Amino acid sequence: MAEFVRLEVEDGIGTIRLERPPMNALNRQVQTELQAAAKEASERSDVYAVIVYGGEKVFAAGADVKEFAQISHAEMTLRAKGLSDALGALASVPKPTVAAITGYALGGGFEVALGCDRRIAGDNAKVGQPEILLGLIPGGGGTQRLARLIGPSKTKDLLYTGRFVGAQEALELGMVDEVVAPDDVYAAAVRWAKQFVNGPVLALAATKAAVDGGLDTDLESGLKLESHLFAALFATEDKKNGVESFIANGPGKAKFSGN
Repeated sequence: MAEFVRLEVEDGIGTIRLERPPMNALNRQVQTELQAAAKEASERSDVYAVIVYGGEKVFAAGADVKEFAQISHAEMTLRAKGLSDALGALASVPKPTVAAITGYALGGGFEVALGCDRRIAGDNAKVGQPEILLGLIPGGGGTQRLARLIGPSKTKDLLYTGRFVGAQEALELGMVDEVVAPDDVYAAAVRWAKQFVNGPVLALAATKAAVDGGLDTDLESGLKLESHLFAALFATEDKKNGVESFIANGPGKAKFSGN
């Protein structure tokens, strides 16, 4: 049994809960458990969408700095890739994912959120990548995913200064996608995730693979990837059901099996 991270499944939605009080610091054990929860959510057929939630007060205030004080250069050289994979574990989930952010989502905490497809924040949220204040840079995807999300100039400003960004500015910058009252954060994430329950899971996975894969390459290669994934869906039952339902009943009425 995991001690600090657990996956709860209800009505087709998987919630990965971070529970390491008081600030959900992402030590090595939390990183391992987060990877395991993401893998389980990926593999479970009863999970159609995934929420990552740190609770009512805080999402995750970052890595466990006390651990960093004990790690040598040689050890981190061996561990850095694993840390990046763990904090970015949500990016590998082939289903819609959303981070429900209350309070602080800083450093590694915001990198976990960056691995999600969408970020919903309470109006009390503070987000950012303050690693520069430790004489470091983000090591869990922050330099790469944030730059892809909001562009290199804005990213460099945030990484150079390490400043904390309030919810409204984060919305304006594109770091988060929606701002609600803190007590409504989880409910808003559930509303978004609910759209995909009993949906065309193979087409949703292909959508994610096409968008994310295309961002990692040039336009011509991205278009080839899209064509490949598009054609592959013609082998699915969901495509057959979707097309037949559209012809017979119009859009939005198809029943999908996930096959």
